[in-house]
Amino acid sequence: MKKSQIKISVAALTALISLGTKAAWAENDFIVYSPYVVQGQSEVETFGFISQDGRSNLNGTSGSNFSVAHTFTSWWKTEVYVGQFNRAPGGSTHPSGYEFENTFQLTNPGELWVDVGFLASYAHNIQPGIPNGVEFGPLLEKLSGHIDQRLNLIFGKQFGGPDSGAYQFRSAYSISYNIDYTKARFAPGIELYYRPTDNAYQVGPVLYGELRTDAGREFEYSFGVVFGINQSAPAKTLLARLDYEFF
Repeated sequence: MKKSQIKISVAALTALISLGTKAAWAENDFIVYSPYVVQGQSEVETFGFISQDGRSNLNGTSGSNFSVAHTFTSWWKTEVYVGQFNRAPGGSTHPSGYEFENTFQLTNPGELWVDVGFLASYAHNIQPGIPNGVEFGPLLEKLSGHIDQRLNLIFGKQFGGPDSGAYQFRSAYSISYNIDYTKARFAPGIELYYRPTDNAYQVGPVLYGELRTDAGREFEYSFGVVFGINQSAPAKTLLARLDYEFF
């Protein structure tokens, strides 16, 4: 990448981390996973959120993550979250722990009517009273011309906490319209998050983008806002993600 591109990338990553450290405790799960992996590709990624609401028990909730990943085979990518930070309403920002996440691509693109993958992760929490846990579930994606749809169905289980005997469920869905150029891709879309355990449901617009280089390096980003569609969800949550991919 050119020096100017690197400076822009670093500045954007710094801004996103700052966004996350200004907000509250909550799950950092505002992402709709794709089942696709690219063998030999490495990634450096950061994403975060901050919620805004007139109610003090929901306003200012935030989280941010920083992770590194590598795809070892044509069907397996592993990712390690080396930095996770959260802040609860009225509280201070604190590191929350680490996570080991794996994405498995189970079908080739177009092999079935929908492309299928699987997510499996383990989270180690370091805050007192917050148990460790696992998450797993199918990742589905359907490309139809310019239209890209993703659906995640994620189950979770905690260990050592009051809810350690029960499974939890959450789902995320996105639909976007791809506008592809030689060096860039733009895709306006919508994301929807369904969390019956928290009785929280959110939906809103998101802009996805990708900048490409001749060396095979890519800079991906997404920015958006999701609105609460029931009383238990925050009125508004700002989302941001930055991802640098390289071989």
